Amino acid sequence: MKITRFFSTAAILLFLVSCSSIRVTSDYDKDVDFNQYKTFAFFKEGIDQVKLNDLDKKRILNAIDQELTAKGFVKTDQNPDFLINIFTKAQEQVNITNNNFFYSPWGYGWGWHPYWGPSRTMVTTSTEGMLYIDILDTQKKSLVWQGVGTGYLSNSSKTEQKEKKIQEFVQKILAKFPVEK
Repeated sequence: MKITRFFSTAAILLFLVSCSSIRVTSDYDKDVDFNQYKTFAFFKEGIDQVKLNDLDKKRILNAIDQELTAKGFVKTDQNPDFLINIFTKAQEQVNITNNNFFYSPWGYGWGWHPYWGPSRTMVTTSTEGMLYIDILDTQKKSLVWQGVGTGYLSNSSKTEQKEKKIQEFVQKILAKFPVEK
């Protein structure tokens, strides 16, 4: 009975982890014609202030570069049409689950039974991360588009998994850019 409960709980947790969805929102200046943008660069001063290790920062910038290049934009250091800035936030979530199990020869139900089972409290933590991608018009010197991706981050030490998760975040956020009117 305990083995069956363990495997069913493990299967549910595996399913929830594999279905880790990323929620995306975006906002933009409705007066901007996004068809005018052809070239981009990264806003170094802003990116340098992001509180993130250099390896993950590089992974995010590479993923953004790949996505924008795939959409036909050209990266340049000479008079870009728009600049990319990023910033991140992370919040620790604590989840407490209390399961009271009891067994009865007459089936499950409310009330007192002579066959009480164990009470188990489980405490788990997870990190919810947010990645903001800002598009800044270099002529107007203003924010014209912002995309935000929110999702749960794994504490995996595997480089491939980190890169895959970062790529997924960036891809889903930039799916809404450029805005087509």
